[in-house]
Amino acid sequence: MLSIFRGIASRIAPSASILSNSQFHTSAILNAEPRKFLMYNDKVFEPQTEDEVPRKAFVCHSKYNIKYSPEKMWYIACMIRGMSIDEAIRQLRFVAKRGAVSILDTLLEAQELAIKEHNVEFKSNLWVAESFTGKGYVIKGIRRHARMRVGRVEYKYCHYFVRLEEGKPPKDYYGNKVTPEQQLDKWMDEKRKRKIYNSL
Repeated sequence: MLSIFRGIASRIAPSASILSNSQFHTSAILNAEPRKFLMYNDKVFEPQTEDEVPRKAFVCHSKYNIKYSPEKMWYIACMIRGMSIDEAIRQLRFVAKRGAVSILDTLLEAQELAIKEHNVEFKSNLWVAESFTGKGYVIKGIRRHARMRVGRVEYKYCHYFVRLEEGKPPKDYYGNKVTPEQQLDKWMDEKRKRKIYNSL
């Protein structure tokens, strides 16, 4: 009986040569370096007329596979949104976190790239239009515990993306601010509009 099952398994299981030549990926992250963000630098716009408002120059830059958690990097990336480039560099020098060093290096590289390749006249005339992070590789390991038990540990990597735009930063990056009274009125309206279904 056991020999019959072995024969069936040998017919079903693929050979080693088929597995070695296949392009089947078993990893969770197929593309750990998303290069599509840098394609915005290669975009060509139509010529503008004299009546139109001059289009602001911008530069996109990124840094991949930073040995830092994307959840921790998110706080630093959000902090510098809407700041001028000088103010963002100044603030990052006082952040006592390891991820701030990688973001600072990325900003300085993007600033040099804007001067050399994107015809930005003054390197101080830039502001952080976009700043966000993405998930990279997650390497899983084990940590030994007492009584022959193990625990799982994750070594996380992240990517950082930034877009610098020419000009002065806006006064309010996230749009119109809502006052506490307006927030309370909105919350009360949502509560009053509630409806209990299938009730008397």
